[in-house]
Amino acid sequence: MRVPARISVIVIGVIVFSRMYMSFIRQERSRLPNDDNRLQIPEDLETLRRLKRIEDQVDKIAKFIEVKNQKVKEAVVEQKTEVKKLYPESPLFSSWGAELTEEEQMEAERQFQEYGYNVFLSKRLPVNRTIPDTRDRRCALKIYPKDLPSISVVLIYLNEALSVIKRAICSIIDKTPAHLLTEIILVDDYSSNEDLQMALDEYINLINKDKLGLIKKVRHKRQMGLAKARVSGWEAAKGQVVAILDAHIEVHKQWAEPLLARIKADRTIVLSPVFDKVCFDTLEITEYEPSAHGFDWNLWCMYESFRPEWYKMNDPSEPGKSYSIMGILVADRQFLGEIGVLDEGMTIYGGENVELAIRVWLCGGSIEVVPCSKIAHIERAHKPYSPDLSKPMIRNALRVAEIWLDEYKSNVNIAWNIPLKGHGIDIGDVTERKQLREKLKCKPFKWYLENVYPLLDKWNDIIGYGVLKNDLHEDYCVDEGPVPGSVPILYDCHYYDSQHCYYNSNGEIYIGGIKSHTYNSNRCLTDPGSGSTPGLHDCKQAKEKELNIYWDFTQGNAVRNRNTNRCLEIGQGEDSYYHLILQTCSGQKWTIQHVIKDF
Repeated sequence: MRVPARISVIVIGVIVFSRMYMSFIRQERSRLPNDDNRLQIPEDLETLRRLKRIEDQVDKIAKFIEVKNQKVKEAVVEQKTEVKKLYPESPLFSSWGAELTEEEQMEAERQFQEYGYNVFLSKRLPVNRTIPDTRDRRCALKIYPKDLPSISVVLIYLNEALSVIKRAICSIIDKTPAHLLTEIILVDDYSSNEDLQMALDEYINLINKDKLGLIKKVRHKRQMGLAKARVSGWEAAKGQVVAILDAHIEVHKQWAEPLLARIKADRTIVLSPVFDKVCFDTLEITEYEPSAHGFDWNLWCMYESFRPEWYKMNDPSEPGKSYSIMGILVADRQFLGEIGVLDEGMTIYGGENVELAIRVWLCGGSIEVVPCSKIAHIERAHKPYSPDLSKPMIRNALRVAEIWLDEYKSNVNIAWNIPLKGHGIDIGDVTERKQLREKLKCKPFKWYLENVYPLLDKWNDIIGYGVLKNDLHEDYCVDEGPVPGSVPILYDCHYYDSQHCYYNSNGEIYIGGIKSHTYNSNRCLTDPGSGSTPGLHDCKQAKEKELNIYWDFTQGNAVRNRNTNRCLEIGQGEDSYYHLILQTCSGQKWTIQHVIKDF
């Protein structure tokens, strides 16, 4: 055990005092006149001898302390090296937790699996920790109106860590002007964690003693999903503006003012702050640059570039128009109600934010990202409340398509590789939402594609999609093969992305998925003109190089290249395996999984 610092200080003091005292005596003795009548300084030889012995003893103690501390250090290092790493494959411990004991590792990993982020560390951080100000320097110079609208902040959660919720609440109270903050509303979508009951209530009561009624709590009696949770928060809100946030956030300095000022100028704008990333393992904050929000035809949200005019301003502190919005949103409370808040028919997770964005743009509003408003947001390693998000996402995407996408709704089916009809997925009753669309006199979706999000590829020419099979061996499917690579292969059918093929009316065959945006390129099947191996190349580059990318294909017949007149077929190689080959057509037949138009 390390010798206490207090004892070390005392010992050092004794050493210093004794040496100074002896030095003083020697100096004074040397100054005295050398005669019998000189002034006598009290000097007891026995006392000097005792002091010398004390000094020697103290030196021994000091050396003992030094040796002891060195042994302790070595023991600690040895102990650290001997701790077994229990979860070497866990992402939680890839850059964190080297000093933890085995017991601590077990607890940290258990909590990580339960929450998707580092709760073990979160509990040990202050609830009012300091986070870096990552705004553009021009943001701090902006002056906002004094008579800004009031704001209600809604925090949505399901089995969130208590320490994370406390940190969110604390940051909002500390960094929102008190005269603007009407309330903080906690919406619990039927959490089962015990510490979100009494322990959270005690924390709320503690705050409400000083700030009467500032925090409210709404608890669902059953799990109802993100859309309904956000609606519940909106219904409980009293402020002129409502900010609907995740509970695993921390707001930055002056986060609210730029949002409120923008809504004061135009109540029909729905806003998003810029998110900084809170790493799920270290809980450190990584700065994210301002970006617009978009989505693909799966209706999965993504970051997107702003419109060109935003970059021409050369001022990254200015708001920019956005095609869509992520889950966090800020809006005039009454306007959000006028356009239908959120579709409560959406289940669990996914698509509700895209549905809102499309509706806002089509029905008289607009969406912006405000760079001077920043929020730090934990990006989970996994979402524990729904290990497989694909099922609710497909269902929700089909619901959005039915209500809003008009003649483009089949693109959602193509993106998820499900049939246009007979897929057996219940999207719920959409009557009320279609009536809302009529009531609001919303524009057609084609207007949105042409005027708001022209970067989204319309996919007008796709006529067949899904896996591509040869009648000789229907257990095998065309596959994009190793990536990076330029050779498609024949492989056991598994129906995942690498085997998704698309045939368009121009005669191109894409293999290995299809891109949702015009700035991306698909990979096209090609006939190099020589040899027997087919190629797979970027379609745009293949066109520029005039490669043979156009094929004649009708369902249940040959796949024939228009230029070379050779067919894509399968053949058995010397290794006894079947391979894709190009050769003179022998009558082999192909079928593609789903057909949009007869061809």
